[in-house]
Amino acid sequence: MKETKEHKSGYISIVGNPNVGKSTLMNALVGKELSIITAKAQTTRHRILGIVNGADFQMVLSDTPGVIKPAYEMQNSMMNFVKEALVDADVLIYITTVEETELKDEKLFERIKKTKAPLFILINKIDLSSQEQVEQTVLHWQSVFPSARVCPIAALPGFFIPELLALLIDLLPASPPYFPKDQLTDKPERFFVNESIREQILKRYNKEIPYSVEVVTEEFFEDPKIIKIRSVILVERETQKGIIIGHKGSALKQVGIGGRKSLQDFFGKKIHLELYVKVSKNWRSNTQQLKRFGYNN
Repeated sequence: MKETKEHKSGYISIVGNPNVGKSTLMNALVGKELSIITAKAQTTRHRILGIVNGADFQMVLSDTPGVIKPAYEMQNSMMNFVKEALVDADVLIYITTVEETELKDEKLFERIKKTKAPLFILINKIDLSSQEQVEQTVLHWQSVFPSARVCPIAALPGFFIPELLALLIDLLPASPPYFPKDQLTDKPERFFVNESIREQILKRYNKEIPYSVEVVTEEFFEDPKIIKIRSVILVERETQKGIIIGHKGSALKQVGIGGRKSLQDFFGKKIHLELYVKVSKNWRSNTQQLKRFGYNN
């Protein structure tokens, strides 16, 4: 009689500074684009779970906002997501790049040093650096975290991703699955609609505009062949509303075209997308609004 393996499940939290590749790493490990990726800092605002399932394991990956010093209430909430991820991690990943040598929040850095969970220091984007730079960075992080496993990776082209996946699975504690085995994430469909539209805004607008925007999906109707979506883009000022819309609606139209294509790829169905723009003054500092948008518990 064939012996069945004991089932393993655990939470793996990914933390680090903005723009080091946290979302790219999670998407690479999950095998699907759950977190938005742009060249702008603070792209990820929420804690997003990506679930990797196997016959005898379930890995719950936690993508978190980049570590910053909060300037307003929304950013305080973003940093609370990071702290939560540190608390419930069965394995902790601190991801950095060759150029970086420190975390932007010293208290958080000390908490990482004191973690009892297995710790990986991943040096990302090594495909953009020299061998000498990579070796120097590995030595630096080995001296900072003597008990951690320091691994050079390149998440976007997939260098060391299969090997990392195997190492992480090996460290999962014995446990039944936390989520149904066919589940890919903890977020509802509307969350990914909002994120796809926000990704288009991050790519197409400059300066403060992308950071002053929140997206709310008010309608989501799914038929066998088409999904009909109505979403509202919220901005903080009337001038921002004009910029988002553009001359005769041209800029908003491009956001809609890009968002629809992205959502069709994500859901595998035809998408009908309606976009509107409204002003919600100072929403980033309004605790009631932030709760509505899922920032405050």
